[in-house]
Amino acid sequence: MKHIGIALFNGFALPEAASIVEVFQSANTFAERAPHGATRYDVRLLSTAGGRIASSSFVFVWTDSVEGHRQADNFDALFIAGGTGVHNAVRDERLLKWLRHAYCRSELVLPIAEGQFLLEAAGFLHLPGSGSRDEPTPCARRRGSLDLEAALDLSSPLQSALSVIQDDLGAEIARKAAVCVTPPASTQFTATLRRAAYRSVSEKIRDSARWLEANSGQPVAIDEAAQLAAMSERNFLRRFKAEMGVTPSNYLAYVRLDMSCRLLVETTLPVDKIARHCGVGSGGQLAKLFRKHLAVTPTEYRASKRPSGTSLHRVPPMRSIKFEA
Repeated sequence: MKHIGIALFNGFALPEAASIVEVFQSANTFAERAPHGATRYDVRLLSTAGGRIASSSFVFVWTDSVEGHRQADNFDALFIAGGTGVHNAVRDERLLKWLRHAYCRSELVLPIAEGQFLLEAAGFLHLPGSGSRDEPTPCARRRGSLDLEAALDLSSPLQSALSVIQDDLGAEIARKAAVCVTPPASTQFTATLRRAAYRSVSEKIRDSARWLEANSGQPVAIDEAAQLAAMSERNFLRRFKAEMGVTPSNYLAYVRLDMSCRLLVETTLPVDKIARHCGVGSGGQLAKLFRKHLAVTPTEYRASKRPSGTSLHRVPPMRSIKFEA
């Protein structure tokens, strides 16, 4: 049995983490038909205190505490989740302290997108020549004889997971597991929303962007965000547009659209309920937003991302994982 960990925090990106879980669970299913003694994977979702954690799309998962789990700092593979909540997570000293222990004791440590910032906050810098420090770049380690760069695709944690499976169970099972997992597609708004994690964005603008995200499910007044940033509304609008590339109003719309796109693909919730959940108000208002920014209706978007005859992307049931709507 090999132990796989995925470190989460409030506001983590669900699709990427779910794909990692699914690929190892798929490998377990195929390994059941392999000769006796084949490797199996025990996958655990972890957070600082354990319990219920909210993803950036407000889907909840159940986690074990990093401090309470017996394998809490000794994994064969440990993935560090990304997502818009990383800005707050880098201030979690309990999580950072645990990461310092886990990094040294785990066989493989690999961040998912903004998870890089958590490793940096814990004291682990970029690999030599990894590029600008203003954007997430790969920083990983692997102990043992397997060469890190030769064995792992640092640009894709999912591909890295498949490399681990291939190393343990062979190319055929890795191929079959890959077929079962469709890499999560980012929406056209994802890149803009992730700018808030970059070091080139000032703390005041970053905090105001996070406030807009946290309150996107209800009516929001932009002047409140300006007050939070301790700026006049005029100066706030200018600074936000200069640092984030969009106005605060458009950023808020992008947050709501990004969340709506993900819920349309990842759930079977009705359009009206998704609209209310994302702070848009009604299905009709959401349809107007979709037509303006995506040139399709929410129903058409859902159909295009979920072709006829295919099933929803779901994580297989696990003893230690509980997803909640």
